[in-house]
Amino acid sequence: MGIQIYNTLTRKKEPFIPMEEGKVKMYVCGPTVYNYIHIGNARPVIVFDTVRRYLEYRGFDVNYVSNFTDVDDKIIKTANELGEEVGELTDRFINAYFEDVGALGCAKADAHPRVTEHIEDIIAFIQVLIEKGFAYEAQGDVYYRTRKFDGYGKLSHQSIDELKVGARIEESGIKENSLDFALWKSAKEGEIAWESPWGLGRPGWHIECSVMAREHLGDTIDIHAGGQDLTFPHHENEIAQSEAMTGQQFARYWMHNGYINIDNEKMSKSLGNFILVNDIRKQIDPRVLRFFMLSVHYRHPVNFAQELVESAANGLDRIQTAYNNLKHRLQSSADLGDQQDIWKHKVDEAVRLFEVAMDDDFNTANAIAVIFELVKVANLYLLEKNTQTEVLEYFLSTFERMMEVLGLPFTGEDLLAGEIEALIEERLTARRERNFSRSDEIRDLLKEQGIILEDTAQGTRWKRG
Repeated sequence: MGIQIYNTLTRKKEPFIPMEEGKVKMYVCGPTVYNYIHIGNARPVIVFDTVRRYLEYRGFDVNYVSNFTDVDDKIIKTANELGEEVGELTDRFINAYFEDVGALGCAKADAHPRVTEHIEDIIAFIQVLIEKGFAYEAQGDVYYRTRKFDGYGKLSHQSIDELKVGARIEESGIKENSLDFALWKSAKEGEIAWESPWGLGRPGWHIECSVMAREHLGDTIDIHAGGQDLTFPHHENEIAQSEAMTGQQFARYWMHNGYINIDNEKMSKSLGNFILVNDIRKQIDPRVLRFFMLSVHYRHPVNFAQELVESAANGLDRIQTAYNNLKHRLQSSADLGDQQDIWKHKVDEAVRLFEVAMDDDFNTANAIAVIFELVKVANLYLLEKNTQTEVLEYFLSTFERMMEVLGLPFTGEDLLAGEIEALIEERLTARRERNFSRSDEIRDLLKEQGIILEDTAQGTRWKRG
C-alpha cells in the first residue's frame, strides 16, 4: 500500500504520492523567537523530524524547510522590555532553539529562513495580491480580502460566514471585513520597520510562510505541517494568499499534531503550567522526552504527567538494556549454528510490522510496540546456550535502524566502556575465587557510575540505573 497520510484538507488518509518521484518538498512552521521554546513547541519539531526520518528511511530525498519568525509584536515588546535590539534578541533565542531541539535529537532543516531575510520578497508578493484585487491598502496597512478567495475555510472546514476572527487577527475600523487580515502593518514609533510602497512598516504574520515556502520550495509543496493550533487562521490564510498569488495548489498534504496537556489540563501561560524545554531537559533526559512524545500518535493529544514520563524512561531503558546485552554477548558468540534462520525470520517479521505501523500515518505508538516485542524476542534469544555472531549482529543492526527512524540512535556513552568491561571481568574472577569482598566492592563501584548488574544463569547482565 505504501505510506498513507491523514490529510487535514480532506479529513481522510490518502496514499502519499509526491509530485516528483523519489523527492519530497516539506515545510514545517517554526517558532516565533522571543523566548525559549516550551514542550508544546517541541512536539511538532519532534514529530515532523521523525516523519522526515521515516521518509528518508523509505528512500525519499526530502527537502525540509522550517522558518523562524524573527519580527513580531511579541518580539518587539520583549526586546523593548529587556533593552535589547530585536536582532540581538532573536539571534539569542534562535541559538537557544537549536540547542534545545538538538538535545531532543532533532536534525536541522535543510533551510531555516528568517522573515527579516525575505522582506523584499514579501513586498513583491503583496504587490501581486493587490494587483489581482485580493489585497488593499488602508492608511499604510495592507489587508487581504478573505471574501475574494472562493476557497476560504476549506482547510478548517468552515464556511466564511461561520468563521470568527482568529488568533493574531486584530479588529480595525479601516478593514472592509472583520475577517480580512494584515499582510503589511504600518510602523509605530520606535518599532523596527522597512520601506515599502505603502510607507514604513513590517510584514503581517501569515504572509511570511507563504513567501518563504515559495522561495525555498516553489509554488506547490508536498507536505505542509505544524501544530493543530495553526490550522486556523494561520494555515487557512497561507492557502488563501498563496493560491490567489500563484493560481496553483499551495500544499497537497496538510499534517497537524495534537495538543499537549499538563496533568490533564491544557497547557497555557494563564494557568502557569507551561514548561520550557530549556528547563525540563535539565531534569529529564531529553531522549526520554522525545520517546515519551512519540509514544502517542502524533494527531492525538499528549498528557504530560510525571508517572507517564517515568514509564517512558523505563521503556527506553528496556530497549537500551536489550541492545547492550546483545552487544555484550558478541564477545562469547560463535559463527556456526543451525537455528539462525529461525531467529532472523523473527527479526524480519518485526521489521515488516514496524514499517506497517509507520506507513499508517506515521504511527510511532504502534512502531514502539513492535520494538518492545522485538526486545522480548531478543531476550529469548539470549537465553540460548550458544548464540551466533550473525544473529546477534542482525538483531543489533535492526534495533539501530528502528531507533534511528525515531531519532533515538544508540550512543557510545550508553555502551559497555572498556573500563566497565574490565571491572565486570575482574568481578567474575573474584567470584570464582570466592573473593566476595572484592566482588561486592566492584559492584558498588559500578553502581556509583550508574551501572546496575544482574547475575543470571546466562552470565552477568547490566543496565544503567
